[in-house]
Amino acid sequence: MYVPPYFAQHDPATLHSFVRANSFATLVSASDDGAPVASHLPLLLDENQGAQGTLVGHLARANPQWRQLEGQQSEGRQVLAVFSGPHAYISPTWYAEELAADGTQNVVPTWNYTAVHIYGACRLEHDLDATLAILRRYVEFYERGQPAPWKFAADTDFARRLAEQVVGFQIEITRWEGKWKLGQNHPAQRRARTAAALAALDDADSQAIAELMRGALDSSDAGAGTA
Repeated sequence: MYVPPYFAQHDPATLHSFVRANSFATLVSASDDGAPVASHLPLLLDENQGAQGTLVGHLARANPQWRQLEGQQSEGRQVLAVFSGPHAYISPTWYAEELAADGTQNVVPTWNYTAVHIYGACRLEHDLDATLAILRRYVEFYERGQPAPWKFAADTDFARRLAEQVVGFQIEITRWEGKWKLGQNHPAQRRARTAAALAALDDADSQAIAELMRGALDSSDAGAGTA
């Protein structure tokens, strides 16, 4: 991912929180002929396993991607997991710039967004009990906010038949990339006006980006005050 220095996010706690909050990811790998292959699926972060953490997930056994991954395990070939957060279109009309002599503003539209890319080697899990444990972790993670959480009965024949239809896997993370594109390359006043314009819109993504932009402005102001 192309990440200019002023957009880079390196804080581990922020990256971990982002992945947990935006856990529906795109898993990208390469087939033997080099063509990219992608699946859309939830991935859970285990930050206590491995030097940089581990992603845990599963693929449908009918999905051919797992067979390609299995054939590449001995090579240690890397996969890429893409996590996307809120994003919003940015209109140059929000900058409130003075017009140049020829009537132009010398500004252009853009898009603000947040994203995390995670790289690592994928290891498939064929043991049925281990796969059941992965499914249980999924249920516990996503049901925890429910008023009456649904329980996964892993010791039933139904659960075991279900587990036989999927292939669990773990990705030991080797590299993180975080990009918080929030207008950091623009003057503070312009960023503040843009955040205010986004906050006035009624969609959740625009409001989320506005909040992130304000947080980034507060952080930069605090940093300037202590410099």
